Amino acid sequence: MDLGLTDRTYILTGASGGLGLATAQQLVADGANVVISSRSQESVDRATAELGLRAIGVAVDNADATAPAQLVAAAQEAFGRVDGVLISVGGPPPGPILDRTEEEWRTSFESVFLGAIRLATTVAEVLGDGGSIAFVLSTSVKSPIAGLGISNGLRPGLAMAAKNLADELGPRGIRVNGLLPGRISTDRVRSIDAATGDADAARASVERTIPLRRYGAPEEFGKVAAFVLSPAAGFLTGVMVPVDGGLTRSL
Repeated sequence: MDLGLTDRTYILTGASGGLGLATAQQLVADGANVVISSRSQESVDRATAELGLRAIGVAVDNADATAPAQLVAAAQEAFGRVDGVLISVGGPPPGPILDRTEEEWRTSFESVFLGAIRLATTVAEVLGDGGSIAFVLSTSVKSPIAGLGISNGLRPGLAMAAKNLADELGPRGIRVNGLLPGRISTDRVRSIDAATGDADAARASVERTIPLRRYGAPEEFGKVAAFVLSPAAGFLTGVMVPVDGGLTRSL
């Protein structure tokens, strides 16, 4: 199926690795241009070298209030257009809510929540009919994940903000959706498993709760994300799409 991505341009944050990079790879493979960001210049350079001539990178933190303008300007200068954005950030510090500090909450809110909203609204200003905004969230939008107190607190609010934006931007032909990855085999998930003291046992325990009985591969997420961003998903908006192998038990 032709996703209609040829020569379209997408901004992807937190995309020097993991789910963001996997999505960038799929977009580029289908003929799109990408602008990826990460806090580390070294990581950005490594990822853009891997992605090739259709990719440029910007080293910037999502919590930086100037980040959205930098990313939009980079996309317009390099490729002359912006067609959408995949908004992803690193996970907040793990641990139960009772063990988290106010400073950790503030810092996480700035990057995970406010930074994401700031980027979405800035990109929306330059998107035309057919534009697409997607938030990388988590299955914690529907059910809390043990040991991820801050994430459990912030992700559902961001999902509801995405739903609200879908209503506000829909009349302009701009779609807004969320992606809810479950256990995908990324560095972040591996670190969560390792924090239990026995990564193999932790993974085996979780896999028994997944109907497909395995963790997902990053490229499996990337293919879904690329579709959601693409014109092929032109009548899909205001939804939260689980990419979790059936882990989420609610509708």
